[in-house]
Amino acid sequence: MDYMIRTKQLTKKYKSFTAVSGVSLNIRRGSIYGFLGPNGAGKSTTMKMLLGLTAPTKGSFTIDGRQFPNDRLSILKEVGSFIESPSFYANLTGEENLDIIRRILGLPKRSVADALELVGLTEFGGRLAKKYSLGMKQRLGLAGAMLGRPPVLILDEPTNGLDPSGIHEIRNLIKSLPDLYDCTVLISSHMLSEIELMADDIGILNHGRLLFEGSLDELRQNALQAGFAGDHLEDMFLSMIEEDNAIRKRRAKL
Repeated sequence: MDYMIRTKQLTKKYKSFTAVSGVSLNIRRGSIYGFLGPNGAGKSTTMKMLLGLTAPTKGSFTIDGRQFPNDRLSILKEVGSFIESPSFYANLTGEENLDIIRRILGLPKRSVADALELVGLTEFGGRLAKKYSLGMKQRLGLAGAMLGRPPVLILDEPTNGLDPSGIHEIRNLIKSLPDLYDCTVLISSHMLSEIELMADDIGILNHGRLLFEGSLDELRQNALQAGFAGDHLEDMFLSMIEEDNAIRKRRAKL
């Protein structure tokens, strides 16, 4: 199996609090990997470790065969990211905002127009960012992540705060990306129903621990074995979280 991202026992502790505990992910090249879990499960912390924004306490990871931290700079050149809500200079146009990122990355000028076209913002590139709708701002954030067409995209809750129409737009865009330019996408969410519509594989995180990793078909099999209907994966997801929480509470009482 050809994996683009692999983590081995990745752990992050803040004093006495463990945000991520021994997480081992296996993300296939060219796939969309849905990273699921309730708010506070450790998804964003894991993504920040992969981006070099916070250092692991323990464990290791590779991206496209490159090992962190030895190959940190070469890893960062291969990864585009969208972490939390992107911020822009309100009094600059979308195009000007992207051009700032382009210059920092040392990319050719044409990469801005290319990114705007990928996200469907070509005709709005000259509009001030403060006049963008929330959905357009999310698209601009994705355009920033996709500057230079990096082989890896790490997207943290990219549909957060959007209305159903905006969610539909961003979902369809993300679904198209692996075929558009042969990239691998790691996308986080706390909603399985949303991830189910675009992901090939999923990982389920709770209190920093990985409860499940596999394909959607494997999750369906787990659902059926647990007595859930195969088309009600959200119930399976919620029951896994609830069961893990109950086990944690019992252990805490011992």
